[in-house]
Amino acid sequence: MAFLSSRYAHLLFRHLPLLLAGVIGGYLIGTSNTENRLAIRDEDYSASTEAPPVRAAIVALVRNSDLFGLRQSMRQIEDRFNSRFNYPYIFVNDEPFTEEFKQGVSDLTDSHVEFGTLDHDSWKVPEWIDQERYEKVKLTATYPHAEKDSYRKMCRFQSGFLHRHPLLKDLEYYWRIEPDVEYFCDIDYDPFLFMKQNGLKYGWTIAMPEFMDTIATLWNTTEQFIGEHPEYLAKHSLREWITGNGGGYNGCHFWSNFEIVDLSFYRSAEYQAYFDYLDRAGGFFYERWGDAPVHSIAAALFLNATQVHYFDDFGYFHPQVSTCPGGSKQRGRCVCDSDLSIVQNGFCSVRYRNIKHQILHPDSPTAAHSGPVNHVKPFVDST
Repeated sequence: MAFLSSRYAHLLFRHLPLLLAGVIGGYLIGTSNTENRLAIRDEDYSASTEAPPVRAAIVALVRNSDLFGLRQSMRQIEDRFNSRFNYPYIFVNDEPFTEEFKQGVSDLTDSHVEFGTLDHDSWKVPEWIDQERYEKVKLTATYPHAEKDSYRKMCRFQSGFLHRHPLLKDLEYYWRIEPDVEYFCDIDYDPFLFMKQNGLKYGWTIAMPEFMDTIATLWNTTEQFIGEHPEYLAKHSLREWITGNGGGYNGCHFWSNFEIVDLSFYRSAEYQAYFDYLDRAGGFFYERWGDAPVHSIAAALFLNATQVHYFDDFGYFHPQVSTCPGGSKQRGRCVCDSDLSIVQNGFCSVRYRNIKHQILHPDSPTAAHSGPVNHVKPFVDST
């Protein structure tokens, strides 16, 4: 054994320089190969990550102070959907975004993120508004957000200007999100592509009645507009969904904190003319017309029923209200309690399903919904 040890020791020292050279060379080659593998992996990833099939983006009007709430929403969107589909984000603000905000949201996604500010004309009290009358309304009205300039400016902007922002000019569709929302279900298909392939213009998840004091003259103003432009009414519209037995507005509207929209609808001659008519009437300030009833009335009047889609497979929560696919408490890829969701069988949702069913299946002897109906009262975000 001593002879073998001595012999191997001799060979070891004799060939040590060659061995060391081999080890060092192997290390360098291995490092180079690792870098090459990483480079190849990155190239493969880039090659396999094709551009989204639809020119679309996830869009929000937010403030710098919304950073935490928006990060929560983005985390849900990324986990449930966008980490697989890579749609870009667009965020707009009435003041410049801080670097903290930009970094905070960019950290959560590999998708492209753009930031923009609003121009003065889209975020102002228009010059045709009677300031004395407006100030009196803010002091005397008792509905939520009655005293806030910013809330009214937000409703006006969302109604008539967001889709015209330069950052959205090349988009076909947008998916509107807000801070502090939740998505309960994996979204394993592309809703933008789904809408495009099926000719859909407007998608929603929650329908509710509105605070009627905030829109006291909205329907009368709408009827005046329609009287001047009857050609804008769709042949198979959802007008009956938003009207009662007397023909007046019943307050039903889609909650626009979630909406997926073909932007050609908002850019259409009928929608643009409708918004301009409402804007000149002053109701965004003399009352508190919200973008949700404005969007909803327009969709119900100017689109055919086949162009409006209820995303009932999207479990969704916006502060105070949630919607949850049935059975999600026990099974499936949603985690929410449908027993706590009152809006699926709420008056507005049930009426929508029944009216659309009648339009699509006029000879059907049965309604789309049978069973109890929850007469849900209006909700509002208190923030």
